[in-house]
Amino acid sequence: MFAISLGDGAELCPLEPWQAEEFLAHLDRGREYIGRHVGLTDIVTDLDSARAWLQSYADRAAADTGRLYGIRLDELLVGGVMFRVFDANMGNCEAGCWLEPAAAGRGLVTRAARVLIDWAFHERDMHRVEWLVSTENTASINVAKRLGMTHEGTHRENFRYRDVRQSTEVWSVLAAEWRSAPEKG
Repeated sequence: MFAISLGDGAELCPLEPWQAEEFLAHLDRGREYIGRHVGLTDIVTDLDSARAWLQSYADRAAADTGRLYGIRLDELLVGGVMFRVFDANMGNCEAGCWLEPAAAGRGLVTRAARVLIDWAFHERDMHRVEWLVSTENTASINVAKRLGMTHEGTHRENFRYRDVRQSTEVWSVLAAEWRSAPEKG
């Protein structure tokens, strides 16, 4: 399997259905932490649901409508990044992420997201990458800032998560901005 080095013993690699056991174990290690802002932990609760969720992204990759990659630290799966939405015809996509607590604070998501965004703009000629994030998710908002994204606004109480109305910040970067900006950490 290929892997792209993120430095400091970390790498970005495909995350596929045959890795469902490892994926479930990873989510179990970080279930409470990840689940504060990401519904993935409510969807993936056992091996069958892990396999089905990973298969849904394999299907999206085959249809060119989404992508999913794992973040490994010293060969252990600790998180992931994805294109939750990938619309090549419109040139728009939405990136997302999650990370277990033991790996937080190392810049892994920022570095992994940078690889995805570079690929979207340079290889796929996308026009816009969005980052949608709960107003309560400071860590993810900080990733958007480090990536040089622009805060476009906030959808107030637009999403019900665990029976609580959440607000969503919309961040984005356009291809021309990405190509002309100095690399940010």
